[in-house]
Amino acid sequence: MQTSQHSLTTLVGLLREQVKSVADLNPVFMPTVDKVDVLGELVALESQVAALRLRVMASAGDVAVESGDRSVAAWLSRTQRLRRSDCVADGRLAEALDRDLPVLSTALREARVNLAQARVIAAAVGELPDRVGAEVIAKAEAELVRLAADHDPKDLTVLGRRILQIVDPERFEDEERRRLQGAERQAALRQRLRLRAVGDGLTRISGVLPDAVAARLATYLHAFTNPRLAEGAVRGSADDAGTAEGEERGFGQAVNRPRRLAEAFGQLLETLDPKRLPIHGGDATNVTVTISLDALRDGLGVATLDNGVPGDGFEAITAAHARRLACNARIIPAVLGSDSEVLDLGRASRLFTKAQRRALLLRDRTCRAEGCDIPGTWSEAHHLRPWQGGGETDLHNAVLLCSHHHHRVHDPGYDHRRLASGDLRFHRRS
Repeated sequence: MQTSQHSLTTLVGLLREQVKSVADLNPVFMPTVDKVDVLGELVALESQVAALRLRVMASAGDVAVESGDRSVAAWLSRTQRLRRSDCVADGRLAEALDRDLPVLSTALREARVNLAQARVIAAAVGELPDRVGAEVIAKAEAELVRLAADHDPKDLTVLGRRILQIVDPERFEDEERRRLQGAERQAALRQRLRLRAVGDGLTRISGVLPDAVAARLATYLHAFTNPRLAEGAVRGSADDAGTAEGEERGFGQAVNRPRRLAEAFGQLLETLDPKRLPIHGGDATNVTVTISLDALRDGLGVATLDNGVPGDGFEAITAAHARRLACNARIIPAVLGSDSEVLDLGRASRLFTKAQRRALLLRDRTCRAEGCDIPGTWSEAHHLRPWQGGGETDLHNAVLLCSHHHHRVHDPGYDHRRLASGDLRFHRRS
């Protein structure tokens, strides 16, 4: 055994000398067929050297004891200046190959799998529960090694997740159900959502959600980002088609996908009915906008929005934005007089009733901006003559507008006029 150890040390030294002797050779002028052969042989050599290194690591616990390191992985990281996480991962793989994966270990030594494939196979086999039995686990290992001849690590990862279905179909369904139940429990425990006001008019939202919740959210957002509907939403009118909207959103370029999703998220929230939400703070869930009566009338100045986001708790918005929100029954405007007394807190006469909304939907059917075909069920009731300017909450003073055009009608950068058909035509102010 002593002779074998000395032989290994000697052979490794000789191997390094041989590699060093060809290190300065220039491969530029090698024939293509030789390059093909050499590249393949070098990959195989790397796999065999990696296998040898892992075998030595598996039996090198005494190295850590001698040096006082926590493990041979820690010793390697410290003395060879390697990334610690890589050394730890290799240490685990070395132990698995030495203890549990004889077929994979042999395949790596013979260069029938490479190191990246070996890591994937070991991980896939390691995830199989002990209850499937040693025989099934051995079959899974052998099958993945066989598949490695035709599949790269990415494909092997996919096959590894389904390996039980390949080697033991009868057991797969039950195990898959157990796995999904466990994953769902973990997802419920690990889900997080954070909102943080940045301070520049934006709030940062970050988090992780269970797949089922994320799928529902994606489905709802896609309903608002349907290309056909989106085309209608940005078309607006013949006056601003392809020019004003394009200029405002990116110099004639199409709105990018993340921005469209963000806009869709805002539209989704505006379709929610607060009456169907839980009681919040002793009252129905709502958002309150505070603004002075003068600012609400002339559209100048600013308002504050109780946003419920950790931070200041209140965010400033333009009066024009507040005027748009005042049309929406889901937003409560707190209108203040000159002495800050509350003149109005969303009185019922400001809001269109459910019956009026149904009548508007029957009459208008879609958003009434010229050329827009966003469904009326996704649109908002707008006062043609502003409520704060004396306009009545009645059908003759109402029109349905999608969220995009409801923003536009309150945008001081745009004018609009009502056509004989009842549609609104927008054009940019010069």
